[in-house]
Amino acid sequence: MKLLYNARIHTLNEAQPMASTLAVDGERILAVGETEKLFREFDRAGRQDMGGKIILPGLTDAHLHLQEYALLVQKVDCETDSKEECLHRVAERLPKLRPGEWLLGHGWNQNLWQDVLPHPNPSPKACPACPGGQARERSRRVGRGAEGEGGWPSSADLDAISAEIPIYLTAKSMHAGWANSAALRLAGINAATPDPLNGQIQHDRRGQPTGILLEEAMKLIEAVIPKPGVDEIAEAIRQVQPALWRMGLTSVHDFDKRPCFMALQQLHGCGELRLRVTKSIPIEDLPLAVGLGLRSGFGDDTLQIGSVKAFADGALGPRTAAMFDPYVDEPENRGILILDGEALFEYGRLAAESGLSLAVHAIGDRANHEVLNGFAQLRAYEHEQGLPSLRHRVEHVQVLHPDDAGRLSELGLIASMQPAHAPSDMYMADRYWGGRAALAYAWRTQLQHGARLAFGSDAPVEVPNPFLGLHAAVTRRRVEGTPGPEGWYGEQRLTLQEALEGFTLGPAYAAGVEDRFGQLAAGYTADLIVLEDDPFLCDLDNLHSLRPVATMIGGEWVWQEG
Repeated sequence: MKLLYNARIHTLNEAQPMASTLAVDGERILAVGETEKLFREFDRAGRQDMGGKIILPGLTDAHLHLQEYALLVQKVDCETDSKEECLHRVAERLPKLRPGEWLLGHGWNQNLWQDVLPHPNPSPKACPACPGGQARERSRRVGRGAEGEGGWPSSADLDAISAEIPIYLTAKSMHAGWANSAALRLAGINAATPDPLNGQIQHDRRGQPTGILLEEAMKLIEAVIPKPGVDEIAEAIRQVQPALWRMGLTSVHDFDKRPCFMALQQLHGCGELRLRVTKSIPIEDLPLAVGLGLRSGFGDDTLQIGSVKAFADGALGPRTAAMFDPYVDEPENRGILILDGEALFEYGRLAAESGLSLAVHAIGDRANHEVLNGFAQLRAYEHEQGLPSLRHRVEHVQVLHPDDAGRLSELGLIASMQPAHAPSDMYMADRYWGGRAALAYAWRTQLQHGARLAFGSDAPVEVPNPFLGLHAAVTRRRVEGTPGPEGWYGEQRLTLQEALEGFTLGPAYAAGVEDRFGQLAAGYTADLIVLEDDPFLCDLDNLHSLRPVATMIGGEWVWQEG
């Protein structure tokens, strides 16, 4: 047993918000209080002087792709300001490849390679070009233009590096892929290849594939890329854990697939999984999960089953998020709706009967509307059948129709959102959604209606550093200060307390573990982080630069600076 004393402890326990000492016994917190009292009560305990530092509950990333993030170090970083720089990085990797190896990269965003971003008028309310989000005339439908048009790259760009070695680069959104001719050839993609259901192969004016694959079409390439083995994935996750601890993360909700789950079980079985993981199940594996009798919450405090993950639409970056009205300047493009309300209900009924909650990706206003309709049916079914009201989630909730703003709360759904998306995407949202962006990334609106927030990063779409997320949530600005003091749609800003709860209490509730995680209180697990600077006292503009100096999981220091 030990006492962590001489600290400024923000417990996030509303019954006792502040304290100076924690009594930790094994994995649990025995008591929280003032130093003199706990010294007397536990006079034989070991003592650790925290030197006046700040202690917070360990933070949780409620939506990330752990396998993808862990393996990212093996890929070319394509998050660049220009296509030319991206291609330069790809070319630099070419000589380092082993025989037969694919050249893989991630992070490109064609919107940053166009003149339209940043938006010429960064004040969305004053944007004369996008009144009410109405579309204007444009010459092409997204994904059906000439090669390279509208900022889209092409296979020819990559063929100039190599037309023989397969090259495949995934977009920052993870909803688009860019392939060279060799990769297209290995995947059997040619002018005659039909678009898969809920996907699109982009073609040029001659009808030839441009190398850009949207949504489900990406799977045509991914099916022929050599897959990392479970051992390789496990090793990558093991190696990335310290980086996450240094960011202040003690827990994550993972949305990768079966190989990641196998790797996590392997690490857990040999005692090397030192992050707490709530693991989702992909919707295609729902029948298998039901057949095995799995339930949300099955497992232990290190690795447990979360929700069944489904996709209702695409994403903003490739303009595949499903919208009621067209994208600005793209009168024929309303995105791609993958799952409507009726289909969601059918999946949900099967899942709910087995005790499995749903987590549904929804970006566009139409996708969110369909998801909410499906959950309304599911809630009625749960009630009629005497089933428990499961903790279903909507992932991203990126833009809502005004009529749907309060429905997550009404239906008891968790708004699983990623604050860092707002500063990353704000110019794209202004450019392609126009006035509809007033209800984009609308955290304050959800809180006002009474919805629960669970915050994450969607890594590797964003960096999983939760302090970047906290900064975004309370300022609605990028780290360099744009778009100005009030932030982008500043009425949606949160207080620091509310934002911290999004990375602590909210994810704990979403995972069904709020009785032992998310705050520092007697009986709770001793997962905590230590900082030099108090986030409640520092300039909010500097929140993104805060870094823990120590991280404790289950009563053990897993990382300490120096």
